[in-house]
Amino acid sequence: MNDYTNDMPVLEKHTVRAVILRDGKMAMQLSAKGEYKIPGGGVENGESREETLIREVREETGLLIKPESITDIGEILELREDVFSKGTKYVCHSYFYFCEILDHTVEPQMTPSEIAKGFHPVWEYPEVICAENDRVQTQVWQKRDTEFVRMLMEGKIK
Repeated sequence: MNDYTNDMPVLEKHTVRAVILRDGKMAMQLSAKGEYKIPGGGVENGESREETLIREVREETGLLIKPESITDIGEILELREDVFSKGTKYVCHSYFYFCEILDHTVEPQMTPSEIAKGFHPVWEYPEVICAENDRVQTQVWQKRDTEFVRMLMEGKIK
């Protein structure tokens, strides 16, 4: 059942998410509450999706993406009522990419909101990510990220 109607004003957003794998683990952001989030964020005016991906991953995790390694996986489209603006239809295009990273890192530069929520970069096994996000399930985006990680584990995404 939809929680929006087609006559609502629309808030449309384009985001990117980086799937970075190493030794069976994924690069993630982990909050103080135990919420796992795939690194990435919103495309800003004038930025390409690839530029956004490189910037967001550097800011959120300190990891440096090899630009030539960025490989498109696909898009997840979210349609729902906006959680911050009731009565508004939220349309979010989330583009996912496989990426490789350089061996060295830089200091993350998280937003005040990410810092307040205790987010920090971690490497974790997909099974743990899904189990913990299913247990905590406090944010709408967790469902999207958890379902994506589950599809990756099940071999539905290659």
